[in-house]
Amino acid sequence: MSDELTSRTTLARSAKLAPRRTAFALYEVLIGLFIFAVGIIALGRAVNNCMNASALSADDARVREILANRMVEIETTPGQPDKAKESKVNSGFGIVKLVQKAVPQEMKEEDGTELTGIIRVTLIANWSRGGTDQSKAIAFYVYRL
Repeated sequence: MSDELTSRTTLARSAKLAPRRTAFALYEVLIGLFIFAVGIIALGRAVNNCMNASALSADDARVREILANRMVEIETTPGQPDKAKESKVNSGFGIVKLVQKAVPQEMKEEDGTELTGIIRVTLIANWSRGGTDQSKAIAFYVYRL
């Protein structure tokens, strides 16, 4: 009889605890879903940041190519480069404003001899990306007699 009494008492206790255990399992599921949702949101932001970085890198590469092309044009064109010049280049993703400035550079050798015919050319590219103004500059020297 004592075994019967203990088994009834155990059944009564487990019946009282059963709703608590299911409620605890519900909390575990809700916490798990919350953690999953936070992870998905963080992953979405990371992908968005990667896409923005890729677009900025592509813009930067296009502008570098535009600057390099203009630099080669200036270096290979005979005669003095223009002292000041502005042009607009369509990069396929917007207009890039290219500003050129050329200034004669006064240089001397170690023995004090003046070097003439050296011109410092500065190219500045200005463009807009996502409403923000961007710019990149390059400076180089050209020797002309």
